[in-house]
Amino acid sequence: MPALGASVAEARQRVRTRLRDWGVHEETRDDAEMVISELFTNAVRHTDSERVICTLRLTGTLLRLEVADQGCTQTEPRSREAEADEESGRGLLLVGALSKEWGSRPNDRGPGRVVWAELSPVRILP
Repeated sequence: MPALGASVAEARQRVRTRLRDWGVHEETRDDAEMVISELFTNAVRHTDSERVICTLRLTGTLLRLEVADQGCTQTEPRSREAEADEESGRGLLLVGALSKEWGSRPNDRGPGRVVWAELSPVRILP
């Protein structure tokens, strides 16, 4: 998807639709939607990417979300303590709170990073 702020809503909707199609419970869909929103937003704000790729993988009760950017940042993503009057800076804290685990790795498809988060246990609708 284009690395634009306007693409964040489209990424959220695609995640919600795919997880609904897979039968994932609404609460998990909500958490996944929030996580992908934060990771995608960070890729747009903190890299010089033209495109951002989102990947979802469901294995048993583990949902892995990945956001790949094209890079141009020299630092790894890390959560920080935002000041009370700051409007941003809490995204990765939120990702950490909603995820079992999260991290990043170099993008093996070219320059950039892949930031990932795992949600578990994932409830599947009967």
